[in-house]
Amino acid sequence: MMSSARVLFVDHTGQIGGAELILLDVVAGRQNSSAFLFEDGPLSAALAGRGLKLIISQHGRGLSRFRRDSSALAALPLLGRLAAIVVEIAKAARGHDLVYANSQKAFVLAALASVVARRPLIWHLHDIISPAHFGAAQRRMQVLLANRCALKVIVPSDAAAAAFIAAGGRRSLVEVVPNGLALQREQTLRCDLRQALGLPEGPLVGVFSRLAPWKGQHVLLEALAALPGVGCIVVGDALFGEQDYAAQLQQMVAELGLAGRVYFLGHRSDVPKLMQAVDAMVHPSIDPEPFGRTLVEAMLSGVPVIATDAGAAPDILERGRAGTLIPPANPRALAAAIAAVLARPDQLATQLEYAAQRARAEYSLARMCEAIGLLIAKAQAGAAA
Repeated sequence: MMSSARVLFVDHTGQIGGAELILLDVVAGRQNSSAFLFEDGPLSAALAGRGLKLIISQHGRGLSRFRRDSSALAALPLLGRLAAIVVEIAKAARGHDLVYANSQKAFVLAALASVVARRPLIWHLHDIISPAHFGAAQRRMQVLLANRCALKVIVPSDAAAAAFIAAGGRRSLVEVVPNGLALQREQTLRCDLRQALGLPEGPLVGVFSRLAPWKGQHVLLEALAALPGVGCIVVGDALFGEQDYAAQLQQMVAELGLAGRVYFLGHRSDVPKLMQAVDAMVHPSIDPEPFGRTLVEAMLSGVPVIATDAGAAPDILERGRAGTLIPPANPRALAAAIAAVLARPDQLATQLEYAAQRARAEYSLARMCEAIGLLIAKAQAGAAA
């Protein structure tokens, strides 16, 4: 359902991560809306290509590198810039019907701005609010502002909803809207795809996410050390000040004797296609994830999924019916799961068919956009009443 609401979409980064991919789907068809970004980058061009008016903050450059688990004291030197951004958002919001914050950093400042501008606020929370991801002061601030300023808090999973409520968030604010994808599978021969990418012919697994410690790529490398002859592609890059971790992964490859078996492909825009080059997709996050876009992409691509049993993954994989679940941060269990999947590819047909059907039924783009469109329309109607 599409409304005529003039929405100010706010995001803290100019880069394109998982939350921004969802934003690009949500804004489709909203040419009467605008996007306020803290800094310029690839996201700017993508949003402009969807017809939105762009507003780039004059004070937000570099703030995306401020870690979300940092203490409140670390933000003190930035207070002047943060206040200036609040003023910028409030000024932009007055020309719109409502404000839609698409990230935690964006939400904190957009919440204050929405009060100043007297506009309703929707927060699309793409994170799990927990000590593993946020400092204590940040968690308290998020929940306090949400309870007082947000009209609705959209979350992608029951796991994200439970974490928000456990942190003190009001249950009545929460709307669970699973992330949706529109993926038409390209039929590409695995051998042709590997040849084009310069990849080996033997057993190959892949991990597809930005490079960050909590994403667990290091766990996969440790598991590979126990799997002679198994190769791996690592698709993704360090986005938010996590270059040290990316360097650590390269060092681990050398120390574990994995040279020639691990291929770092960097950020790619053709992830669903690349998934068809691997024999299994690994999702090794060591902390609970609020969703798992790559899980659904793999399910739709017909690729076996191995994921940690935490966060939204158990729901997406239906407690293991649509994939394999393992304990987090357990290289030995991951190695055993990879070996088991690689040993019985012909026996996975039923699971893969079920996984694809489940992904199409539960995680469609149309279903997500309709649900969010309805929430935006209700927010506009409530503000006008």
